[in-house]
Amino acid sequence: MSADRAWRPRVAASAVLRRDHVRRSDVLLLPERVVVLHGSGRAVLDLCDGSRTVEEITAALGRAHSGPVAADDVASFLGRLRTQGCLR
Repeated sequence: MSADRAWRPRVAASAVLRRDHVRRSDVLLLPERVVVLHGSGRAVLDLCDGSRTVEEITAALGRAHSGPVAADDVASFLGRLRTQGCLR
């Protein structure tokens, strides 16, 4: 599922981004669930504060990483997390 590019995603109030030192990865903690983040997942979610659209998040990632970012991949990732209740 792909996210609407004009949507301004925000991490759900019940979710917390943390570094899990046991797993050696970033995680998104939700009630009764843990989402392990791979690759640039944490960088994407750090930009999900409700002030940026999906397109603006993709552009910011491109600037931060000095190269093109797959907009469809970012939109798909955010859409999946929205469906799972991680984003609003």
